[in-house]
Amino acid sequence: MVSLQGLTVGQVAERSGIAVSAVHFYEEKGLINSWRNNANHRRYSAAVLRKIAVIKAAQKLGVSLKEIKAAMDQLPNEKKISAADWAKLSTWWQQDLDNRIAELQDLRAGLDECIGCGCLSLTDCHLLNPEDKLSSDGAGAHLLGWRRKMPVEEH
Repeated sequence: MVSLQGLTVGQVAERSGIAVSAVHFYEEKGLINSWRNNANHRRYSAAVLRKIAVIKAAQKLGVSLKEIKAAMDQLPNEKKISAADWAKLSTWWQQDLDNRIAELQDLRAGLDECIGCGCLSLTDCHLLNPEDKLSSDGAGAHLLGWRRKMPVEEH
């Protein structure tokens, strides 16, 4: 039962299944908020439990804490996250997940062209330097960003 005086950090940790240090870490990152009671102890609203559940779900999807914070900043601060709020958040994260899945599928498809070739040529490498895009960066060992879409030949 949540009192009008809020939850202690230990209660939040126990009920959300995370360590007390994680509660403090999320607060430090601005993902959740607390207030101080008359004895100067941290207290949390019950709404923080759902926020932590959303944070944990987003992390399982591979969403960074920075991205989670940006999304949470779009929601009312002390209000419990509603089904409509979750629908909005999950739509954003589903799109990101779909993009990452497509990038990984492109990467996997590109592996077929490299198996056993042994080319070790950055000018010809379909995975690390498609269409010799690194030549514009000048001489030296440069790598394209991991999350760039790799071209795939369609057969």
